[in-house]
Amino acid sequence: MKWFSGQRHGDESPADDAPGPSQPRKLYVPGAPVDESLEEGPGFVLLGGAQPSAGTKVLMDDVGHGYIALDGRSYRADIPDILPKDEREARRLDFQHHLIRQLMQGNYAAPVMQPASILDAGCGPGRWTMEVAALFPAANVVGFDILPPLAAPAGTKMTDNVAFVAGDLLQPMPFAGAAFDFVHMRLLFTAIPAASWPAVVRELLRVTRPGGWLELMESGLPRNGPPEMETLNRWAREVAAHRGIDLDIGARIGAFLRAAGIVNVAFHEFDAPVGRIGGRSGQMNAADAVAFYESLRPLILAEGVTSSQTFDQALAAVRADAEYGSRPCVRPFYLAYAQRGS
Repeated sequence: MKWFSGQRHGDESPADDAPGPSQPRKLYVPGAPVDESLEEGPGFVLLGGAQPSAGTKVLMDDVGHGYIALDGRSYRADIPDILPKDEREARRLDFQHHLIRQLMQGNYAAPVMQPASILDAGCGPGRWTMEVAALFPAANVVGFDILPPLAAPAGTKMTDNVAFVAGDLLQPMPFAGAAFDFVHMRLLFTAIPAASWPAVVRELLRVTRPGGWLELMESGLPRNGPPEMETLNRWAREVAAHRGIDLDIGARIGAFLRAAGIVNVAFHEFDAPVGRIGGRSGQMNAADAVAFYESLRPLILAEGVTSSQTFDQALAAVRADAEYGSRPCVRPFYLAYAQRGS
């Protein structure tokens, strides 16, 4: 199950020249202020979210961001993302990281050697950020997200070469140009409107240094499943379209890189099995797909797309097919990376 030919990337041992305990390092975030005062670790930017509550109402966090509480899930009111911003979704994204890592046989595909600075754009719970920081302890690693994690994911620890910075990828990032040797972004097809993708990719390219690498990875909705899966996909596409989001846009990431002016783009498409028939990764993929649909349920119901009973019946059929079905249901993944020219 290979995404690319040659050496696996992301499983390398930490560099031998990493600073030891007697060599405390000074972390920097190119072009952005860093708060060194928080106990969670250098560079942590604290952004508290409202707690989910039953019913439907708008809540405000400590920094003035609005949240819509729907059926116990919490959605940001000021961004187009169709997925919640709450602890349950953070756990799904963390689980999804392990799925992607297994499918890719590592954490990245670009032939990155020893980068001095790394940006994880749209870092989510920060698992990828922390693992790559451990792989490259001599590098400065920055996780950038609308809602950065408040603590290191379970099984990892906050290291002094990591900073988390809050910000919106739909706006210019607070980093100097050509600041990073390796820029990474993945699985934001539910969050970036179709019309904004070219500008987002150009901004990622702006902060990539000449000779540095930019890697994008996206997914799409599962396919070749039971009729109920296609129904769930239709509902998902409907609520996404209301926010200008195209859930099938992942197939175009290679074209976006080329349109931004990068040459020699490597693009790979891979269909990962969904369900018990696909073995361990298939079961993980099915669990993630079901949790994805569950994350969309409150939004689909709130917009009157269908009833709760009809939605639950469709999801139950998808669960059963993933467990007992024999059809070759798959989920598409798309990977593109390229080196910025001079």
